[in-house]
This record gives sequence, C-alpha cells and structure tokens, in this order.
Amino acid sequence: MLEEVERWLATRSWSVTDRPPHRVMAAKRSSGQTVSVVLPALNEEETVGDIVAIIRHDLMQQVPLVDEIVVVDSGSTDRTAAVAAAAGARVVHRDAILPRIPAVPGKGEVLWRSLLVTSGDIVCFVDADLREFSSDFVTGIVGPLLTDPGVDLVKAMYDRPLGGAAGQGGRVTELMARPLLNMHWPQLAGFVQPLGGEYAARRSLLEQLPFPVGYGVELGMLVDALHLVGLDALAQVDVGVRKHRHQDGQALGRMSAAIYRTAQLRLARGHLIRPSLTQFERGEDGFEPRTYSVDTEERPPMVEITEYAERKVA
Repeated sequence: MLEEVERWLATRSWSVTDRPPHRVMAAKRSSGQTVSVVLPALNEEETVGDIVAIIRHDLMQQVPLVDEIVVVDSGSTDRTAAVAAAAGARVVHRDAILPRIPAVPGKGEVLWRSLLVTSGDIVCFVDADLREFSSDFVTGIVGPLLTDPGVDLVKAMYDRPLGGAAGQGGRVTELMARPLLNMHWPQLAGFVQPLGGEYAARRSLLEQLPFPVGYGVELGMLVDALHLVGLDALAQVDVGVRKHRHQDGQALGRMSAAIYRTAQLRLARGHLIRPSLTQFERGEDGFEPRTYSVDTEERPPMVEITEYAERKVA
C-alpha cells in the first residue's frame, strides 16, 4: 500500500462514534449548512418506508440534522411512492425532473437528476433496500462534512453479511472494483466499500462531476473526485453492518460490466468496442444466450445544465 494511503487511513477513516450527535449539530448550527437525504428507489416498498420513518424521527424530529428527505422513484411498479410519501418523504418521479432530457434506466441517472430537486449544501445518498436501518448511516457520513471544511466526500464503510456469513457480501467490489482501483488508482485502495450506496458530498463537488447513468456511478464518482479535489478531501466512516437485498450472479455480471466500462473511459477516454454483455441461462434446449447492453452514457456535470444554473441564480 502507498505511504500516502496509509497516512490517509490514519487521518481520514473514522467511526460514527468519533463525532457525537451534539458535536455534529453544533457544527451544523455554526456553519448554517443544510442537509438533503436522497433515496433512489425502484420497487422498494418493503424497505423504503422504514428508512424514511427512521430518518424523520431520529434526524428531523429528535435532532434537526436533516432538512429534507427526497425519494426519487425511477419507475416503480409497486407501492414504493405511496409508502415513501406516507412515511414522510417528498417523492419525485425521475421522469418529472428535467423532462427536456429523456430519462434512461439506471441508478446514476436518478442520482444526477436528484440535484435538481434538492437544495441542501450537503447531499446524502442512501440506498432504499436497506434492512435493519440505523440513522447512524446518515449521521456518520454527514458528520465529517459539517465538522471538517477540508472534506468534500464521505463514503460509509461496513460489514456486508451474505447468507449469514460475515463479510461475504460485496462480491462485485472484491472481484471487479477493488482490483481496478488497486491497479489503476492506487490512491483509492484504502476505501473499504468503494461501491457502497451510502455516501455524502458537498453540492459544490457533486455539481462538477459527470454521472455515469448506471451502476458505474459510484466508481466513477470516486475516481473523478480524486482528480478534482485530491485524496485528502475524501474520507470514510465505519457505520457498522449493512443488510440489504442481494442480487443474483447474472445481475452482478451486468453490474461488473458497467463498472469496467466506467473505469475504461477514465483510463483512456477510449471507445468501447462492444458495449454489450452476453450471459447464459439454461433453458429447455440447453444453455441459451442472453445479451444485455452495457451502460454507455454519462450525464454531464450538473453545473453545465441550463435549468440548474438558472435555479442557482434565482
């Protein structure tokens, strides 16, 4: 490991207990900064309501840390929107945001558009499929941004159990993202959960970043933030254990392809010769090929969008 990374681990890796709520709130009051929490959601009616309710109770009613909770629904066919609204979130459909640019499927698309419907100086992203959720996820990653002016982006780190086995979750992280980062961006080798969906950042940083529209958004954001603000502006906080719905192996394969493509563009800004991935499923007549397109689109930095610039002026 690089000496720079060892030093970073000692100075920019914290635990949620390092910043008690009273210290975080004091920093929020003194700085006057506002906090938005965004949940990207697609068919998450089983979990989204509990997450919203816990954040509202712990971080809006008991302690006024969070100023708004926005659930961006990316086309759910279940009761995700209704459940989220009933729990107290403001729900916005992806297609209603910036309608002049047709939306495409993908998590990164939703996160990018969320910048237009939130107002916080700090934006905190939380996946909507978490189970046994704790508000420490939010407090932990927002805290350094409020207490340390030199920090611009904070990732959550945690254990990810799989089927009762500790530390076996995060298969794409271990098989794809971590090798890529260690080989090509070794300064980022200290991140425990580089692909984790729980992270917070200053709006002033997010609005300058391009957003891969799909699963490559987390890796792309880390790499681009490293080049834009440097390693010392990035941090991570241990928030305990993350439990969520795990995807099957083929879905993970598609995720890996999107992440590899995101890395490839950042390595050379080159041309992806075959932006598709063929996988196999056993059918009645043996193994049958299924070909999926790999996300090949990225949204520009939000600061370049006319509607966003006009909103800031207003």
